[in-house]
Amino acid sequence: MKRLITALLLMAAAGLCTAAAQETAEKYFDRISDFYGSVSDYEGDLVITRGDLEQKARISYKNPNKLRLDFSVPEGQVLNVNNEKLELYLPDYRVSFIQPLKKHSDGTLANMANSQGLELMKRNYSIGYVSGPGQVPLEEGSEEMVVKLKLNWRSTSEGFRELNISVGQNNLIRRIEGVTPGLERIVFDFINLEINKGIPDARFDYKSPPEGNSIENFLFEPEN
Repeated sequence: MKRLITALLLMAAAGLCTAAAQETAEKYFDRISDFYGSVSDYEGDLVITRGDLEQKARISYKNPNKLRLDFSVPEGQVLNVNNEKLELYLPDYRVSFIQPLKKHSDGTLANMANSQGLELMKRNYSIGYVSGPGQVPLEEGSEEMVVKLKLNWRSTSEGFRELNISVGQNNLIRRIEGVTPGLERIVFDFINLEINKGIPDARFDYKSPPEGNSIENFLFEPEN
């Protein structure tokens, strides 16, 4: 009986030590956010899936708020964000949507996967693990291992009611799955990301083809 009690006590103590050693979801999220804070730029491939619609782009990002997406699907489409404006060019219609950014704007679209965006997520969402702190397959049948976090909105004013974030072994976000208030699912897959490449600022000086039309201030009125 004494041996049994001792064994049970040792097992309980081991369990407590393991639990204490496990990183909480919020602390893990903070660590990933800190890592992105050390990233000056990154480049790679982005796949956006929305129902049956799939878009593919080459993504370039530079800290703190420069972003460029050069789409291969749909071919020729470009989304560019720099310190001055956001521009979306739609080649099928030969139209550029241009939005001068407000002085207080932080380039929200550029904050999809960086330290500023992660800080906003922490402020506006509750954070937990999907199935614990251990690594799990990215999806059923996949050999790619990730840590999965689940974020639920604190306020109905957010664009997504739920976010599922998969983080790879290199501390880079591999996938973000967002569920809209209307329960539509949008998936952002970040593939083959390379960090700290020294991307020049000129990469984000985009000018749409001159023969196209321009529509300005399509998001909000400019500041006086």
